[in-house]
Amino acid sequence: MDDTTSTSTDAGTSTDAAPAAAPTDATDATDATDATDDTTGTLDEALERLHASGPERNGWLSNHAPMAVEALVRHGQAPTVHRWLDHYGHKLEDMPDTSSRVTAENWREALGDPRRVADWTEYFGRETAERPWRDVLAEWWPRLLPGIAAGATHPVIRVGHSVRTLLVGEETAPRVAELAHGLGYWAARHQSLPALTPLAPAPDAAAALDAVPPVPEQSGGIRDRLAQLTAFPVWPRPSADDPDEARARLEELVRAATHRFATHGHGEPIMLVHAATAPNAVLRALPALPRTLWAPSLAAAWAASAAVTAAYGPAEAAPYEPADASADELFARAAAHGDDHTIKFTDTALDVGDATALAAALRSIELNPPAL
Repeated sequence: MDDTTSTSTDAGTSTDAAPAAAPTDATDATDATDATDDTTGTLDEALERLHASGPERNGWLSNHAPMAVEALVRHGQAPTVHRWLDHYGHKLEDMPDTSSRVTAENWREALGDPRRVADWTEYFGRETAERPWRDVLAEWWPRLLPGIAAGATHPVIRVGHSVRTLLVGEETAPRVAELAHGLGYWAARHQSLPALTPLAPAPDAAAALDAVPPVPEQSGGIRDRLAQLTAFPVWPRPSADDPDEARARLEELVRAATHRFATHGHGEPIMLVHAATAPNAVLRALPALPRTLWAPSLAAAWAASAAVTAAYGPAEAAPYEPADASADELFARAAAHGDDHTIKFTDTALDVGDATALAAALRSIELNPPAL
């Protein structure tokens, strides 16, 4: 099963924001920088192989390969990457042709127009060639953040994988180009959520996800489902305006959404992984962002996770079994399983790292159909 309900063709709402100051401490946020850089060259080879491809196929299904290969390499599975890409290759389509140059003067009119994805990718390619990638990210993050639901959250997830790679090792040309591709995809698919009514406050992230009301009609594509959103619980508390508190609450959200997959992933095992992987992508980006952007990043990550939960979450929980393997063994199973969503979710579960997260990773291996 693929995520055939993945995104909207509607243009998003343009959101202007003043460029943010570049971050001064890239090691001040999460443990993303604890990762080991790829010294095999495999990731750069894979990214170069993929950059002739567009971010979607069939007009709207996401290309997950750049995200999956980054996770494979990150977890010691570099020898499997090219074989995995050979198997995935039939899902790739060429990058669409450019149509009209995106510039600093006209970007607002192009925001949220999926027909302009090649134009946007070229724009960010120029920007990252002319300026440090952190400066480009800091300027565009607040502009793109209100459209975090874009492409069923795949663009922000792709950006999160890219930023993690850039933070942990050499800033090679393919890795910087991957950031340009991710940002271009996000800009082209930018999609804002409907205005939402606040519900009663929730004491923690797990309770907040439990209290998210499902959309009335859990059928059809994600565009139809997100259009039905009306209200979310109030979470987190306003004290999360403090950057360090915002980071802690974002970690809490990733943990809660990952745990919830163990009990609720059966509702829609492919789409529900994004309730965890989307906020984790934001968490991975924090070290490269100014601290002033951490609180709004938390708010957007909560909206994305809650939206996916409302759109696809089942009414009832289901039992699950504890994981019967170590973290490394579970990721090896995910790699052998081959499904891109399973690989990416297991990657997030290993970031959380506790017993329930590992059980959730095992659940994703069990629920999603194998691809290899």
